[in-house]
Amino acid sequence: MIELLEGFPPNVVAVRASGQISSKDYETVLTPKVEAAFATHGKVSVYYEVKGDTLGFEPGAMWADLRLGMGHIAGWDKVAVVTDIPWLRHATEFFRFMMPAEARVFGLAEADAARTWISA
Repeated sequence: MIELLEGFPPNVVAVRASGQISSKDYETVLTPKVEAAFATHGKVSVYYEVKGDTLGFEPGAMWADLRLGMGHIAGWDKVAVVTDIPWLRHATEFFRFMMPAEARVFGLAEADAARTWISA
C-alpha cells in the first residue's frame, strides 16, 4: 500500500509504503500525484518512506515505477529513501549513481532530517 504524506512543499511528492506494493497503488495514488506535481513544477523531489512491514513490490509495481521514473527523467530533483530495511538501503546506495536525481538514504529514526533535506 502507498499512502500520501502531508506537510511537504508542493514540489515534493511524499509517500509511505507498507505491506505489498501493487501497480494499482501507482495507478491510483503515486502516478496522479507525480503528474500533478510535474504539471506545476519544473523539478520534483520524492520523499519515499518504506516501513519494515513492507512485503515487497509486485512485478507490475516495479514496471510502473520504472515507467514513472523514466517518463520524467530530466525532471527529478532529489530523492530521499527513508527505511531501515537492509536490502532496500543497500540497493538504493548501489543504484544511486543511475538515478537522474540527487539521492540519499536515511534510517526511519532520521525521518526529520530527511524531511528537512528534501524540503530545502
